[in-house]
Amino acid sequence: MNYMNNVWKLYAIRFFQSLIPAYVIERLFWEARGMSIQEVVYTEIIFAVTIILLEIPTGVLADKWSRKRLLVLGAVLACSEFAILLFATEFWHFAAVVCLAGLGNTFVSGSETALLYDSLQAHGKENRFEKVIGRLNAFDAVSATLAALGGSLLAHRFGYELNYILSLASAAVALLAALTLQEPPFKKEDAEAAVPMSEYVRASLLFFRHNPGVSLVVLTGMVTGSAIGFIDEFWQIYAERLGVPVLYFGLLSAAFLFLRLPGNLLAHALLRRFSYRALFLCVSAVFTLGFFLISIWQSYAGLAAILVVFLFSGIVDPLASGYLHHRIDSSMRATMDSFQSLGLYGVHSLIGLGFGYYSSKLDIFGGFGFIAVLCGAFFAYFWFASKAAAVR
Repeated sequence: MNYMNNVWKLYAIRFFQSLIPAYVIERLFWEARGMSIQEVVYTEIIFAVTIILLEIPTGVLADKWSRKRLLVLGAVLACSEFAILLFATEFWHFAAVVCLAGLGNTFVSGSETALLYDSLQAHGKENRFEKVIGRLNAFDAVSATLAALGGSLLAHRFGYELNYILSLASAAVALLAALTLQEPPFKKEDAEAAVPMSEYVRASLLFFRHNPGVSLVVLTGMVTGSAIGFIDEFWQIYAERLGVPVLYFGLLSAAFLFLRLPGNLLAHALLRRFSYRALFLCVSAVFTLGFFLISIWQSYAGLAAILVVFLFSGIVDPLASGYLHHRIDSSMRATMDSFQSLGLYGVHSLIGLGFGYYSSKLDIFGGFGFIAVLCGAFFAYFWFASKAAAVR
């Protein structure tokens, strides 16, 4: 059986899962349906709690049951989200949506990369993993850009609801593509000898404990991923402080998305010339300097620094994910990936406390200054720890 067909099917799923014009006017739509800013904050908390509670159990479920089935369930939940939002008028409607979104996120987070790696491994092509992950992220970025640019125009001309109808249609296409996936062979326990979930968690923790190099690389992905996440969430406020007209926000968003493409597409090629350690040190150094300049250059030069940070951020996800998957067993692939996702949300929440504090004291520039200090401290830590852990 040719499991390589899963690769282009995953490309299609990513493309249509990101072709969501509703996202570009999401907050405006919610406000029009009666949601206050405080209520939106409550839903974000519900989303985070849902992921924290379910990330590991769903990763174990994928390893013990089926990666394809969880991807299909995640796609079904995505369709349900937009169907509910079309008729949402009360807080509990939106709360239900974010619960479904959090659950769907946990279904997909470990299952997608696990199914991809095992599909490649079945044909002896696992060395292409970083390359394919980079391309998946590229499809993600291109699709999200098209959705943002097109969605703003559609909303301006036809109103908000059309964007949600089109988003539901795109999610439905992703569901159809998920149904055509083929489950590649991987080790799993049968029903008679099922391993308890606690054993999966214990084995995963022991793996990280006995493999400090993998733990350090995964932590690098968490820290850099969290840092870039704060730009994703708050660049609009930064641009507004600089006096950038809202008219150009769509172009800025597109630029940020496209700048990640070179790193995603070339990460596998860079590994032929540079070590993992050298590449992660380079990214950490750029992040430290970049966030420092973003915080002190309160001008368009600060936006230029953001562009540079996005350019280098693209190589992190393929490298960190590849480093992990090349070193773990197929039977726990989704579970380990779920630990990585859970750690990212945990690190992001902790860093968010400091970011919020300094932003309240020194505006958004102070918040990014805090991120710069944190990235600098991590750069120094990684410099010494990577030698001890033999990260190469």
